[in-house]
Amino acid sequence: MPKAFDGVRVLDMSRVLAGPFLAQNLADLGADVIKVERPGHGDESRTFPPFLAAKDGGTTEDSAYFSTVNRGKRSITVDLSRSEGQQIIRRLVAETDVLVENYRVGTLARYGLDYESLRQINPSLIYCSITGFGQTGPYREQPGYDYIFQAMSGLMSLTGQSDDLPGGGPAKVGVAICDVITGIYSSFAVAAALFHRQRTGEGQHIDMSLLDVQVAAISHINMNYLVSGVIPKRMGTAHPSIVPYQVFDGSDGKFVLAVGNDGQFRKLCEIMGRPNLPDDPLYATNVVRVANRAELVPLVASILRTQPVKHWVDRLSAVGVPCGPINDLKQVFDDPQIKERDVLKTIPHPRAGTMPVLSNPARLSVTPPSYDRPPPSLGEHTGDILSTLLGMPAEEIADLRRAGVI
Repeated sequence: MPKAFDGVRVLDMSRVLAGPFLAQNLADLGADVIKVERPGHGDESRTFPPFLAAKDGGTTEDSAYFSTVNRGKRSITVDLSRSEGQQIIRRLVAETDVLVENYRVGTLARYGLDYESLRQINPSLIYCSITGFGQTGPYREQPGYDYIFQAMSGLMSLTGQSDDLPGGGPAKVGVAICDVITGIYSSFAVAAALFHRQRTGEGQHIDMSLLDVQVAAISHINMNYLVSGVIPKRMGTAHPSIVPYQVFDGSDGKFVLAVGNDGQFRKLCEIMGRPNLPDDPLYATNVVRVANRAELVPLVASILRTQPVKHWVDRLSAVGVPCGPINDLKQVFDDPQIKERDVLKTIPHPRAGTMPVLSNPARLSVTPPSYDRPPPSLGEHTGDILSTLLGMPAEEIADLRRAGVI
């Protein structure tokens, strides 16, 4: 079966999450991704527990974190601080379409491995730099992690309970959301650059900033502020512009109710046994429901807490009112919808026997993703890549190993 990025070679010089996630997306769609790692150490995420269970008992050295974003790749170890290592990268770049890196601004320039240097070797190279603050601006040289960008982007000013409530205050999203979204935006940017190169033969530099990405991802909340001038506040699970649209209690747990229009509100009221409530001028439209949320939400809550979650979810779903249980991850992977969509797959793994992988959600009908290669062990493909791709003789490879360059 054809793959969208067949024939595209990617040099993945990134670590941890955003860059590796981008490179894995390309690998899923057919690109040959070569992951460049430090000899003896590798990507830091290789050391983040937990680790895959070994097929003969115990655990492997394969971390769940690393395995999440490095399937489909080949691993080569190269010491970039050595001139011989830098020369290996330059030779690989001559055979490469896309380079992904997330070094601090200026680091690769010291090694002659920045975009301006490498484009002299390969003018059609697409060079994607992923950093916290981007290549320009007063913060460009500062380090940072996802948590920092959740705070600085404004996301944490919107996430969490109001300061007026007990235990209120800002909260981070429970996943490294800035890294993940940056990986997605970067995938789109690389695909766009490849399309441009196909038409023109011209490569380019892509400058991705986690802070830029997370500010952009706040989306319509940004525009609400820019239009109104009103700084939005944390509202817990409630929506600033739609009511009722938040977490409610059933008699045995919590669930989410998302009433997005007036028709859905009328159906909700019928299921709750209050069919005349939408005729009340205080609640007839979403605009007035937002204005009168302080009266409406407690009323709806008092009714919903009289029955179990399943009672409400089954009945509301049946009439097209969006709602759902708040699942833990066991419940997620036991869900029949998730099973039917084949979200969780199992692939062979040399040390664990098999390993679970999450499907790439891009469901292309002609060039679908594939999952043919498990995450590599550190430096697993170094000799093969140097010999077959660069034509390096075995004696030279052995010398580089003895010198600690690879």
